[in-house]
Amino acid sequence: MGSEAAFAALCGASPVQASSGKVTRHRLNSGGDRQANNALWRIVLVRMSSDPRTKAYVARRTLEGKAKKEIIRCLKRHVAREIFRLLTNPASVPVGAELRTARLNASITLAVAAEALGTWPIRLSELERGVAHDAELAHRCQLWLRPEQAA
Repeated sequence: MGSEAAFAALCGASPVQASSGKVTRHRLNSGGDRQANNALWRIVLVRMSSDPRTKAYVARRTLEGKAKKEIIRCLKRHVAREIFRLLTNPASVPVGAELRTARLNASITLAVAAEALGTWPIRLSELERGVAHDAELAHRCQLWLRPEQAA
């Protein structure tokens, strides 16, 4: 994937001209990966029912006279754009060995760290050994161990 537009086409979320006469409009590309397109559709529907920003966007576009299908098309493209950015620029996650070294340097036991982070010691141990991957827990652990450096 060389660009965001290529990713959107791969997911079937790229716009295609569907104009006739004086009406200028677009429709979604019917090609692409159907499972990826379905995932985008589910994300959009969940956001439309629970995310306040998306609800405000839907209300604004509805007042502009857009149909629900058009609004969903626009939202799917927006979500595809967000996912492409996350795939091409992933957030840095601390490596388990770094977390273990920081915890040991602070003379904190695994049980104390796990209790402070609200998890089981085995989960933290697996994270530190690289057996399991949990970006959210790793980030919380990093913030807890080094609050001044983790920002």
